[in-house]
Amino acid sequence: MKISIIGQGYVGLSLAVGAASVGHKVIGIDKNETLISQLITGQTYVPGIDQKILNLLVKSGEYLPTIDFKNLEATDVVIIAVPTPLDQNRKPDLSYIRSACLQIAMHASKKTLVINESTSYPGTLRNFIKPLLESNSKIEFLYASAPERIDPGNQNWDLFNTPRVIAGLTNESTRKTSEIYKTFCSNVYEVSMPEVAEASKLFENTFRQINIALANEFAVLSNAIGFSAHEAILAASTKPFGFMPFFPSIGVGGHCIPVDPSYLSYAAELAGSKAKFIDLANSTNLSMAKYTVNRIDKFLNGKLLGKSVQVAGISYKTDIPDLRESPALLLIDELKFQGAKVSWCDPVVGEFEGVKSSELNPNIDLGLIVVPHKKIDFTIWKTMGTNVIDLSANSINYGWPKFF
Repeated sequence: MKISIIGQGYVGLSLAVGAASVGHKVIGIDKNETLISQLITGQTYVPGIDQKILNLLVKSGEYLPTIDFKNLEATDVVIIAVPTPLDQNRKPDLSYIRSACLQIAMHASKKTLVINESTSYPGTLRNFIKPLLESNSKIEFLYASAPERIDPGNQNWDLFNTPRVIAGLTNESTRKTSEIYKTFCSNVYEVSMPEVAEASKLFENTFRQINIALANEFAVLSNAIGFSAHEAILAASTKPFGFMPFFPSIGVGGHCIPVDPSYLSYAAELAGSKAKFIDLANSTNLSMAKYTVNRIDKFLNGKLLGKSVQVAGISYKTDIPDLRESPALLLIDELKFQGAKVSWCDPVVGEFEGVKSSELNPNIDLGLIVVPHKKIDFTIWKTMGTNVIDLSANSINYGWPKFF
């Protein structure tokens, strides 16, 4: 089957490699010319994707990376896998989905199954994608939702063994989507309507957002009372039932946890309701960077102004270069706002806003471990006795005091 995937970030690319590996002819379309060039020449790297397999699929023609949307003309299935960020007001931004739909409407030339993998609020497929396509094209479309569940860098769960939730607007679209996904996913779970599939993805990450916020609030309370939240959570984790550990940190990052709950909150607003827990969790997690810097200032006896501070790890996740919604960036901004001289070390990210990662510097007033990438060797800080605070949510103790 000929499948076109719009969006070749780590979600779309993982999907493209998985589908092409089982015999589908896959066209990967993305507006990013640099990314497409790197995919064609084998110069890109995405965590969790076997580079050799990717290169073989490109060379064999099973997978065609391209910027040309004209390739949609002969396709049987189009999968939308584009970003769904928040706008400046932290409301859903569906501009990428809109753009993808307009390209599909412009180029589709026969009956086409359109599957949305992009995370969005319940009703997006039925009330946004379908009307947009049908008002801009006379082609017959089938519609389904199959929210992505890719976890970059996860060594245990991948595209094949992670269960997928799907639903179509009609029985035919559900059946065809199920048949396709079963060729590269071992477990496909059908639900009654797309709104359920869309909501399930949002609830998965809202669950995590709220529990992280609870852990962060617990950290604030523990500091006020005078005990270690981290140690208390480790102790609670010894209970073999009815408990799942979440650890406090400077906030949450990535494309899912800080974003998806706001899509659910937005859907609640549209329905005339209020998502109180979600809104409180969002504000709690967003406030942690400022709270942390205030604690650092107290740690330094109110002398943060002018101090040299180095942040270790600025991406949102260990060993992943993704900076989307990274709380480390909020932390750096707040440190600078309060007068600190800030540098950062992150060999995984390499460069951000024209500034390159610096080596760990032992001659600083304070080192902050935020995201402990494997590529960061903390030996020099240990050897030189650098003043260091561990701000990471990682349960591993690196030999310095956990701040929470």
